[in-house]
Amino acid sequence: MSKPRWQSIVSTSIDWDQAHVPLDGALKGLDKADRGRRPEGYPHSVWELVEHIRIAQNDLLDFLRNPKYVHVLKWPDDYWPPTAEPPSDAAWRSSLKKIRSDRDELASFTTRTRVDLTGKIPHGSGQTYLRTILVATDHASYHIGQIVAVRRLLDSWKQ
Repeated sequence: MSKPRWQSIVSTSIDWDQAHVPLDGALKGLDKADRGRRPEGYPHSVWELVEHIRIAQNDLLDFLRNPKYVHVLKWPDDYWPPTAEPPSDAAWRSSLKKIRSDRDELASFTTRTRVDLTGKIPHGSGQTYLRTILVATDHASYHIGQIVAVRRLLDSWKQ
């Protein structure tokens, strides 16, 4: 049985570039030195935004898939990295790899799950699977836009 077309559309929206630049485009050409710089008067660096996307997206994916999910992260502290700069190149690469992997898992869940995406998540408090997927998509999109803004403020956006 094939999945409804709308599920494929939702799945592709997780990383599409029709309304805005995707994450990889927002990071293309970013100098290593600019990863941890905060523009004057702006609260976040590119690293903070990337790591925040990773943490929140991973938490939402866990909420979707894990029937034993327990919300343990405290808002807002646990959803943001402790420093403006990545602790290492390995941490930067690992964060991006995890974002991409979790993003692919979200897309796969959207098209390959046996659950009714419009149904409520049994261990939730009224959320549906579809709502949670759309929150993950919208959240990442919002912060990708902030990454572009940070880069423009740092004069690091050469697109």
